[in-house]
Amino acid sequence: MARWAGLVAALVLWTGGPAAAQRPSDPALLVPQTAPELDYVAVADPLPLPAGTTMGPPASVAFDAKGHMWVLTRGPQPLFEFDATGAFIRAFGEGLFTRTHGLRFDGDGNIWVSDVGSHIVVELNQQGQVLLTLGVKGEAGAWDEAAGSRKLNQPNDVAFGRDGAIFVVQGHTPGASGDARVLKFDRTGRFIKSWGGKGKGPGTFEVAHGIAIDSKGLLWVTDRENQRIQIFDADGAFIRELKYAGLPCALDIGSQYIYMVNGFAGQVLRLDLNGTVLAATGKPGKGLGEFGEAHFITVSPKGDLYVADSVNGTLQKFVRKK
Repeated sequence: MARWAGLVAALVLWTGGPAAAQRPSDPALLVPQTAPELDYVAVADPLPLPAGTTMGPPASVAFDAKGHMWVLTRGPQPLFEFDATGAFIRAFGEGLFTRTHGLRFDGDGNIWVSDVGSHIVVELNQQGQVLLTLGVKGEAGAWDEAAGSRKLNQPNDVAFGRDGAIFVVQGHTPGASGDARVLKFDRTGRFIKSWGGKGKGPGTFEVAHGIAIDSKGLLWVTDRENQRIQIFDADGAFIRELKYAGLPCALDIGSQYIYMVNGFAGQVLRLDLNGTVLAATGKPGKGLGEFGEAHFITVSPKGDLYVADSVNGTLQKFVRKK
C-alpha cells in the first residue's frame, strides 16, 4: 500500500465558520470515558491541495475499495477524493446537499451521503451521477407506505447488510422533537420496516447518530445523548446495549477492534469486538489531537485513524506510536 505519511492530521480546512452543532447543555454528557491511553498519536502534516482549492468543514470521512480517501464536507464542494498516496484527485457535488452528515460506500463502490438538512439519503456513482434518493428533498416527515408518505426526518448515517439491505438511522435533534429510528430498505430502495422512536428504553433512541454492521450481521447504533450503543439483528430485534461516558457518535468496526468517536467529549476510543473499552485518546480543544466534536471516524488500509471534526473544521490523522 502506498504511503500516507504526507497526509494531514490536524488541518484547518476552511476559513469560514462550520455549521452549527448541537453542543449539549448538560455537563454530564461531556465527561470523557476513562480508559488507558491509546497507542496512537496525532500528526500534523499539511494535506496537499492545489493552489486556490479550499475544503469546507468535514462532516465525515471514508475509504473506498481502491484505498482512496474521501472527505464529505459542509463547503461548496461537498465531496473530495484523494488517491492512495494522499494526492488530491478532485472535488465535486456543488448544489447537491444542504447540510451533509454521513458518508459510506456500498459493495458496488457507490457513494452514499446522508443530508441531515434536506432530509434525504443520496446514492451516487463515482462519476457523480445520482442513482437513488431516499426521502423528499427539503421535506421532513414520516415514512408511511399506507399513507403514501415516503419521507425521512434528519437522516444521519447509512449501512449495508450482507444481502444489500440498506439501513438508515435518523433523528439528529435531541429533545421532544424529531423521530429517531432505524429504517430498513431492500437493495433497490423499497421500504421494508422501521423501528425506534424517542425514548430511553431498549429499541428507542434520543439521537440515532451512527450505524455500523459487524461480521455477524448485527447492527450497532450509536444512541448519542442516551450515551450508549444499541445492538440489533437485521430484522430489528433488540440484542443488548452498551453504556459509555461521553457522546457516542460513530463507529468503524474492523476485524480486530472497533474504533468509536465520542463527540463533544473529544475522544477516540478503541473497543474490543464485544464493545469493551480498551483505550482512548483526545480531549476537547483546538490543538493537535483535540476536538470540537469528534464526529465520524475511518481506519485506512494502513491502519491510520482519520477523524472528521465538524465543529473545529479539521481533519485529524492518528498514527501508531513508535
